[in-house]
Amino acid sequence: MTADAVFAAALDTAQRTATSIAQLSSEEEVGLDTAYATQHALIARRLARGERITGLKLGFTSQAKAQQMGVHDVILGTLTDAMRLDDDAVFDRRSAIHPRIEPEVAYLLATDIDGSAPGRPLSDLIAAVAPALEIIDSRYRDFRFSLADVVADNTSAAAYATGPWTPFDRAGDLDNRAVLLEVDGRVSATGSTAAILGDPARAVAAAARLAARYGFALRAGMVLLAGAATAAVPLPDRGVVEASIAGLGRVGVRTHEGSDEPEEGAR
Repeated sequence: MTADAVFAAALDTAQRTATSIAQLSSEEEVGLDTAYATQHALIARRLARGERITGLKLGFTSQAKAQQMGVHDVILGTLTDAMRLDDDAVFDRRSAIHPRIEPEVAYLLATDIDGSAPGRPLSDLIAAVAPALEIIDSRYRDFRFSLADVVADNTSAAAYATGPWTPFDRAGDLDNRAVLLEVDGRVSATGSTAAILGDPARAVAAAARLAARYGFALRAGMVLLAGAATAAVPLPDRGVVEASIAGLGRVGVRTHEGSDEPEEGAR
């Protein structure tokens, strides 16, 4: 087996069994090309089990987070239908290792997008925008990883939920909207959409550039998660997490852990 296939198998088992593993980079030097090849191999395993790709997501879109990690570019991950949650649905906390949750801006793609995206108006590319929550869950021990590690691990993607969609031409500028993250009605984090690349609209060109370089496809009808507007917070064992973005609305996720059955719509 190739290195990327070996890495993908280990990460896939870690995700399916909710068991952490050692960082790949602790065993050998892993470059970004191998990391993205690993991610593709990892997603191929999920598709072979019947999952469908529903979108892509960006990581390290916060300048502060990027500086903290010592990186100078964003990264790209894959979303599938097995990761998708309805608004206010229940996420089974037992399916994850050490999950965290963060508020995001989600775009609904109006058309296929390629490397020519930077020269096209966003109104041609984006059909709608929505508030979103993303649950991230590194498969590595202690939630510690290198840049290549996290790319290989599909950028820690675990689950996502989107709130109501607003047609893009009615959403207005999103470059500095207030963002609120609440856990059980208590404020857990506040921020601004400006934390996402200075303006979340820049996520489209960034995603198109990385997609062209590393072999991803951006198709009409896909969701693009533009990045986190605040720091991620630990996902509670039980509770309600809500994110709201001024002028766009709110989205919620409930968490569940225990022996009783999850409610209908649970993951």
